Amino acid sequence: MRMSQLFTKTSKTAPADEVAKNAQLLIRAGFVYKVMAGVYAYTPLGLRVLENIKRIVREEMNKIGGQELIMSSLQKKDTWEITGRWDDDVVDVWFKSKLKDETEVGFGWSHEEAIVEMVKQYLTSYKDLPINVYQFQTKLRNELRAKSGIMRGREFVMKDMYSCSIDAEQHETFYNASIEAYNRVFDRLGLGEDTYVTYASGGAFTKFSHEFQTICDAGEDIIYVNREKGIALNEEVMDDENLEKLGIKRDELEKVKSAEVGNIFNFGTDKSEQMDFSFTNKNGEKQYVHLGSYGIGVTRLMGVIVEKFADDKGIVWPENIAPAKVYLMQIGDAATQKASEIYAAFEAKGITVLYDDRNERPGKKFADAELMGIPHRVTVSERLIDSGKFEYTNRQSGETELLTYDELYARMAQL
Repeated sequence: MRMSQLFTKTSKTAPADEVAKNAQLLIRAGFVYKVMAGVYAYTPLGLRVLENIKRIVREEMNKIGGQELIMSSLQKKDTWEITGRWDDDVVDVWFKSKLKDETEVGFGWSHEEAIVEMVKQYLTSYKDLPINVYQFQTKLRNELRAKSGIMRGREFVMKDMYSCSIDAEQHETFYNASIEAYNRVFDRLGLGEDTYVTYASGGAFTKFSHEFQTICDAGEDIIYVNREKGIALNEEVMDDENLEKLGIKRDELEKVKSAEVGNIFNFGTDKSEQMDFSFTNKNGEKQYVHLGSYGIGVTRLMGVIVEKFADDKGIVWPENIAPAKVYLMQIGDAATQKASEIYAAFEAKGITVLYDDRNERPGKKFADAELMGIPHRVTVSERLIDSGKFEYTNRQSGETELLTYDELYARMAQL
């Protein structure tokens, strides 16, 4: 990637109506474009970050036996009427429309019913189970509030997975494996230390659920955590009965703001019974499938990461999801050839580089490098060419060193 070829530009300002820090920085740095409240487009830079997050999630879902697919966004009314979740009084975030023949359709806010309808066409025997499928899907929700940037959108990318199990025991095994996989995802994203499996209400899904909540000042939730025991409860289920179940006391809990980055739901056989989602067991009898649902907000994670790690200069991307490992810049015409050589050499070795080859003043380049948050910066300056040294800066720590090319390459090769 060469900065001179990117159609996006950095900016000193964000839209006046954008109050969320994550969106302000992402818009200014050229990662997202605001279409309207709660709706954002992702530029080539922003898409690279999303794809890196998806890669990590995909790897962990595949490890536990998930099969990736993609469902349609358009949803049939009669599919959701079976469970009562077409009703706006039950699910109040539907976007709905009509086809030319007046047939009512909805735009997918979740996909439990749709998955069941599809999988039941292929399921006959207990030998076909378990089935665990997931997708990365753009969800559409008619949210009343959309003031947290990409952390609460009306259109957003979600990883949603659905497990179909023979019985409660098989479901529980996969459910626990999913918790472990989610914890690995958040660890790899640098959020593990502040992300808690949280006891919560299931809302329009089930009576109770587990949420994955990341402590974050920009979050919209309140949770109570015991850091030592790794226990957390959402504010909505904070009562004496649940505290007793978890074996903790109120005065052992710390009240914090948080952002929900994932959730898992156990539907048991309720939805399967409603939709006649069944199979023939070993005894030749009809038996209903145990169903689970597991979500991770991909675009929300991107926003939470910006909120958590940004400093007063701009975004600070964790290394494994940054759009490039290295921000390469040249200062002075005499440095252009050497910078181009380094760019080609790094790219040939698989070290991703965002090369700032623009004819801009040094101050602008340094400011943009800090705003965009690429983890490592290499400056090729005509002042240092004769010495054979290059300036290396770590974005997170701010530490700067002068390195020879061999030292620089060795440092980057470790990435």
